[in-house]
Amino acid sequence: MVFITGATGILGRVITLELLKQGKTVIGSKRKSSNLEEVKSSYQYYTRDYELFFDRIQWIDVDFDSVESIRNALADVDEVYHCAAIVSYDPEKEDEVSYFNINATKNILEACKYCKIKKILYVSSSVIFKDNCQSQLIHENSEFIPDYDNTVYALSKLKADKVAAREMENGLPIIIINPGMIIGTGNIKKSSSGFLHFLTNNFYTFSGGTACVDVRDVARTGIKLMEKNKFGERFLIASENKTYKELFIMAGLHAGRRRVPLVLGPFILNIGRIAAIFVSWLFPSLRLLTKQNIRFLTTFPKVSNKKITDELNYTFIPIEKSLAFHLGHLEN
Repeated sequence: MVFITGATGILGRVITLELLKQGKTVIGSKRKSSNLEEVKSSYQYYTRDYELFFDRIQWIDVDFDSVESIRNALADVDEVYHCAAIVSYDPEKEDEVSYFNINATKNILEACKYCKIKKILYVSSSVIFKDNCQSQLIHENSEFIPDYDNTVYALSKLKADKVAAREMENGLPIIIINPGMIIGTGNIKKSSSGFLHFLTNNFYTFSGGTACVDVRDVARTGIKLMEKNKFGERFLIASENKTYKELFIMAGLHAGRRRVPLVLGPFILNIGRIAAIFVSWLFPSLRLLTKQNIRFLTTFPKVSNKKITDELNYTFIPIEKSLAFHLGHLEN
């Protein structure tokens, strides 16, 4: 039996579906506020038998603040996929993001240890790696960002990753994956889909870029690594490195519009940051223009996928095809 945290999220739902296709029994964690109809609806884009598979999920409300609640959810479970996370770059949500992403990971792994779970996949992020700024690709042994002066999300995932890595070193059967920006369908307000939707539905974009990967690739590679028992290892998961301008143009072509975006660099964004001091009460979204977020939007750390492609002999979905598949669903 398999337990998946964040099973209503952009990635968790697809891992759930892929495991159900293999005939696995899957327990999916959800919140009381989770929109299960939205999850069910999104499955129609991945399979014709979406209702059949959805109805096989055993949903459970779990309190991730309580190790005991998690232990109860893990009864008779052999494998855990920890996908749950809050994705936000809003400084006003720093406490919420940090508390959940770090403490939920601690509690889940503590419960896994107690319940003697045989296999654990922890979904981290590529944002925890430091940009070397020398056109060299980031790999699994690259330096991490410092644990200060970075985005709310990156710092929370860094600290949670360190929790998982420490438990991994202590013998817990964990595999860590670090995906780039995940392109997927559904959960638009609470995942990287929201950022992608923002990038591709405005007249402007940013001067930086990011590693990108289709959600189906993240799910399939994660499952394959679990099947191969690659415990104690870390894998970066990315298809291609793309600038935000390239993503904007590719998305526009899919939508039938040919236009070149206004590209905002550090200078313009820092003017906005200074303006926010005086008019943030009038334009609340300007609070997002922190120094750390501006750096994130205007740099382009490039990720290598050599280790995962060599390990699994895996071919990733090209980002252009990924965008064509998912953007229509995002619009719906």
